[in-house]
Amino acid sequence: LINYHVPQGVGDIVMIQSDHTGAVDILSAEMETADLLGEQRKAQPPPLAAPTMWTTEKMKEFKARVGKEKNGRMVVKRGEVVTVRVPTHPDGKCICWEFATDDYDIGFGVYFDWTTVTSTAITVQVSESSDEEDEEEDEEIEGLSPVGDVERGSRSSLRNRYGEITPVYRRNSHREVQAGSHEYPGEGIYLLKFDNSYSLLRNKTLFFHVYYTS
Repeated sequence: LINYHVPQGVGDIVMIQSDHTGAVDILSAEMETADLLGEQRKAQPPPLAAPTMWTTEKMKEFKARVGKEKNGRMVVKRGEVVTVRVPTHPDGKCICWEFATDDYDIGFGVYFDWTTVTSTAITVQVSESSDEEDEEEDEEIEGLSPVGDVERGSRSSLRNRYGEITPVYRRNSHREVQAGSHEYPGEGIYLLKFDNSYSLLRNKTLFFHVYYTS
């Protein structure tokens, strides 16, 4: 090694030899590093601003109004997580939400999926726990990479689609109406999570209203 010392500097190359075929690939270390960093920067979405959140004490009025709306009331069963997926609307600039529960609190958080919107329909996804949601996401990610593909970049790129606006934690929605708003960061889908996975015995009756403003 002393006899074959090579000085380090700009323009160094990396030689990679395959154990299977013996083929040698020669890469520029400087260019390779720049390319990798460039791709990583492209894959990372911009940071998300915090939402505006507030509470009101008009529980009876809110429940009476929302209870008359179609899909304005639902039951989040014990151990379940309900995710309301709300796409950004071309006529809107801001999403708004209001919710309350009967008798007991519930976990709530907001996330954003940086993806192309193909429909403005609001959908509801129910899973038995937050862990199950992670498993379903993993299956979706695995499905994006064909079998035998050595470049498994789909996993990191899909995970980079999701951003946290406010984390899930328990809200006193049985005492006050919980409300909030968030200005669209761009095109994508809001994920509003109602988490009752911590409750082993109690179902939660949820009154919920979501809309957009311009």
